[in-house]
Amino acid sequence: MGNFANIIRFGWPYLQRYWGRLAAGILLGILFGLVNASFVWAVQTIIARLDPNAALLPVASAQSSAVPDIFREWQRSVNDWIHPWLPLAGRALDWRQVVGGLVFFPLLVALRGYVGFLSSYCLAWVSERVINNLRVEVLRKMTTLSLDFFNRSTMGDLVTRVNGDTAALHRCLSLGISDLVKEPVTIVSILVALCFINLKLTLFTLLFLPLCMVPLMILGRKIRRTATAGVQVGITQSSMLMEALAGIRVVKAFGLEGRQIENFNGLSQKLIHYGVKGVQAKELINPIVETISMVGLGGLLVFIFYSQAGLPDTVGFLTGVVLLFQPLKKLAGLHALFQQTRVGVDRLTAIFREQPTVRDPVSPTRLKPFHDKIIFHDATFAYAAQPVISNLNLEIPRGSKLGIAGESGSGKSTLVNLLLRFHDVTSGQILFDGYDFRELAQTDLRGQFALVSQEIVLFDQTVAENIACGKPNAARAEIEAAARAAYAHDFIAQLTQGYDTRIGERGVTLSGGQRQRLAIARAFVRNAPILVLDEATAALDSQSEAEVQRALDHLAENRTVICVAHRLSTLAKMDRIIVLSEGRIIEQGGYRELLQKSGVFSSMAQKQGLTIRD
Repeated sequence: MGNFANIIRFGWPYLQRYWGRLAAGILLGILFGLVNASFVWAVQTIIARLDPNAALLPVASAQSSAVPDIFREWQRSVNDWIHPWLPLAGRALDWRQVVGGLVFFPLLVALRGYVGFLSSYCLAWVSERVINNLRVEVLRKMTTLSLDFFNRSTMGDLVTRVNGDTAALHRCLSLGISDLVKEPVTIVSILVALCFINLKLTLFTLLFLPLCMVPLMILGRKIRRTATAGVQVGITQSSMLMEALAGIRVVKAFGLEGRQIENFNGLSQKLIHYGVKGVQAKELINPIVETISMVGLGGLLVFIFYSQAGLPDTVGFLTGVVLLFQPLKKLAGLHALFQQTRVGVDRLTAIFREQPTVRDPVSPTRLKPFHDKIIFHDATFAYAAQPVISNLNLEIPRGSKLGIAGESGSGKSTLVNLLLRFHDVTSGQILFDGYDFRELAQTDLRGQFALVSQEIVLFDQTVAENIACGKPNAARAEIEAAARAAYAHDFIAQLTQGYDTRIGERGVTLSGGQRQRLAIARAFVRNAPILVLDEATAALDSQSEAEVQRALDHLAENRTVICVAHRLSTLAKMDRIIVLSEGRIIEQGGYRELLQKSGVFSSMAQKQGLTIRD
């Protein structure tokens, strides 16, 4: 029950939104359980009517003296009402008895079946919407988390949380809640009916129920352990599969197909191992419960003979005991299901407990369009206590063009991440027109920037939709104007459906230069005052670079530009260049000025074949 309580506690904020259907499903489930108990009464009633010497129908066994009088009277009234409609030994049949005999059990079965259907339908209706809402909330929560969370997470893990963990909860809600309402009510109502028949036999039967709990507890823990291990292996396998498919060109180029398949198969074997162990523990529950139940049934038969119970009572009681088997088995299965679901719920709870390291203030300062300068004042940033940017002091005036150079690992990309507030400085300040970055809302701040990076992110949408990512409410005229400004209109017009052409996942149907020009068009339509270029042409060939550079030069007009480049020739038009090393500025100046110095920039330029003439 502890697992179920945790699951319901986690899901309750989503369940209560649909309380009407939820309440209807629960009430119908209770009615289902009560109808199940009526079969005990029905069988006892029919068996009693087979006795040709029966002048009056049995109301309750004499041994059931503990049954309250109100229930005896209720049972007597029901029996009086159905008496004319059911056949009775020694009485001539009339049309009512024929009809009653034909429809008595079918009506009970139909009532049970349709009530169970409606209960399951209502609860499934709720669970479908709850899981959809939950998936949206998980994704929304992830998008609020800072970049460091994604740096320490794998794609397989994140996808498993959104889909796999919520799917496990879906199974639990759609099947578990329904059965958890129906089966306990069925068990209680049948036991109450058995008390009406024979209280002593009922108490004797109850002695064996606790014995069924022992294997459930032992095997339940094993199921949870195997489920936890299986989820971890599944995450690793999903991540490996995504990496292999995303890097299929490299896999084929280096002949890594066999190794990838071998690794995938190894993880699959582990999944098989944990899956079989989980099934083994889960399926052992039923035979153990059934064996204990049959031992109890054997003892019950001996006790029945010992107590010399009458035939109607005996048949009715045994019918009730047999009817108890199915709900007991279902509850045992539910215990296993809750153990498996708890693993996913714990992982989802961990996601919701995550807090972003970059947070908006409670009352953020309203930000006006960029008009003065950005200042880094003794800015320091560290990953895991390892400084990446150290005591950086830098001013970027509005309208200036700043180039950033340095060897790999010098802190160039981290500086861009700090500018876009993907991270907050560990110490020091970054000021935007005099306001500390931490006083501003992230969306307001990032709205001042347009980013064009080496890593081109395009979606499996139309060309127009990809460009409009820079400004979601952009009109078609704005989208086409941005494409023309990025020198992308001509190649877009040649596509099969022009701006309405889907470009495939990651833009695989386009060349590198075409993808980059779409990214530039996205920056154009955003029309932000500050342009950040992060190795924007590093992955292009000479011809594509020239085309893209022309578009970038057009984009940079009348904007503040911050350009990170490994290819130093792209920094020739910058007003000022800073050279980073271990997160510190070691050189700065104009392009030609730095080439003339015998410093780090000049050394890097020489390695790229650049001279002062270039």
